[in-house]
Amino acid sequence: MSNYLGIATVTATLQRTLQASVQVDVDGARVTTVRPDRIGNGTPETGVNLYLYEVALNTAWRSADLRNRYSEEKYSKRSQTGLDLYYLVTCYGNDIELEPQRLLGSIIRSLNSKAIVSQEMIQETITDSTFTFLADSNLSEQVEIISITPLDMNIEEISKIWTVFFQTPYSLSIGYKASVVLIDGGELIKKPLPVRKLQPHVTSSQPVITKIKTIEEQSKYWQVELAATPLILTSSTLIIQGDRLESDVTVVSIGNVRVTAQSVTSKEITVDLASANATSLSAGVQSLQVLHPQRGANSNILPIMLRPTITFLTIARVQDNGDGTCDGEITVEVDVIVDKSQSVTLILTPLLQSEVVGYSFDNTKNRRPQSNSITFDISNCVLGRYLVRLVVDGAESLLTVDSDPNSSTFEQYIGPIIDV
Repeated sequence: MSNYLGIATVTATLQRTLQASVQVDVDGARVTTVRPDRIGNGTPETGVNLYLYEVALNTAWRSADLRNRYSEEKYSKRSQTGLDLYYLVTCYGNDIELEPQRLLGSIIRSLNSKAIVSQEMIQETITDSTFTFLADSNLSEQVEIISITPLDMNIEEISKIWTVFFQTPYSLSIGYKASVVLIDGGELIKKPLPVRKLQPHVTSSQPVITKIKTIEEQSKYWQVELAATPLILTSSTLIIQGDRLESDVTVVSIGNVRVTAQSVTSKEITVDLASANATSLSAGVQSLQVLHPQRGANSNILPIMLRPTITFLTIARVQDNGDGTCDGEITVEVDVIVDKSQSVTLILTPLLQSEVVGYSFDNTKNRRPQSNSITFDISNCVLGRYLVRLVVDGAESLLTVDSDPNSSTFEQYIGPIIDV
C-alpha cells in the first residue's frame, strides 16, 4: 500500500504517460492537471487536461481493513483504505484541424497500451525532476495492481460533471478510472498481550446457557451427528441447560420468534417446538437465547441449526427431451419459513441403484421474501424415481428410513420421493 502521496502519484504518472504520447502526435500539445474551468487561463492553446473529479471507496476493499492483532509484531497489520480514482480527460485545440479528436485518439491508444500502472512507470515519475514534491511517495511498493479502465459515460453523465463548472463551455472529454489505490493508516497498531483464557462474562443475575439437547426419539431417521450438534426439527423438544434460567417471566427466543416454555427451573428449561407456530420459525442457523423481560436480563446466545422437513412435493410443466431426459419444475413445501435471501439447493438422488449419481439444482423461480414453498427449474434430468432433499443455508432436510423389521425395505430410505 501507499502513503498519503499515493493519489497524487497516480495523477502525475498518468500525466507523464499522456505527455509522452500527445506531444508526438500533435505538435505543441501539453498535458495539464487544472480544473476544466481554468483551461485557457495560462494553459497551452492545444493540449489535454487530466482532472480528478471523484474519489470513491473501492467496494472490494471496503471491509478489508481488519486490524489483526497477533502475538508477533511482524504479523501486525496497518489499517488501509482502498480507493477508486475517477478522471475527466478533456481535449482542446484547433477544431478546424481536428486537434481535440486527434488528441482523444492518442489518449485512448496510450492508455489502452498501458492499462496497468507498473512499478517502473511510478518509479520514473517519482524520480522525474518535474515532480520533486513526490520524492517520498512509496506507491511503487504497492503489491495490488493499479489498472486504468475507460468509463462508459453517456452524454447525460458527462453533462452532470460539466454543470459543476459554472459558465464553462463543454470540450471533448472521456472518463477513466484508476483502481485500486491503497492508502495506509501510518503507524503499526499496538501489540496486545496474548489471551490466556476465553470465558463468558456474566453478571450475578444474568441467566447462562451451557448446553442445548433434544429428548425425542428420532428412530425413523438415520442420524450421523456430533453430540454437541443435536438434530433439531420443528417437532423437537429442546432441553436448555444452564444456570439462573428461572424468573417470574421466562421467555425463550429462537431467531425472531418467542416460544413458550413447557417447564422452567433454575437449571433447565423444556421447550416443545411443536407447540410453536412452525410457519414462524426459519430454517438454517438460528440464535437461541433466554430472556427475563421483567428484570431486563438476557442470557448468552447459542446457535442451533433448525432443519426443514419436506411436507409436499409436486412436479409440473414436464417436457420430454426425447433422449430419456426431461425438463420441468419441482415445487417443494417445507414446515418452516425460508427467506428469499437464504441459499437453497434441491438434491435428487435415484431411489434405485443406477449409473446416475444424482442432481442438485439451485435455480429457483419467483421466490417470495418469506415462504414455505420453493419452485426449482430442473433440466436434463433422467426419467425415474428420486429421493428428495432440500438444503437451506447448510441445513439439510432428512430422509425417512423404513423402521418396520417386517418390511422388504427395512432400514432403507423410503422418502420423500418424486417421480420424474
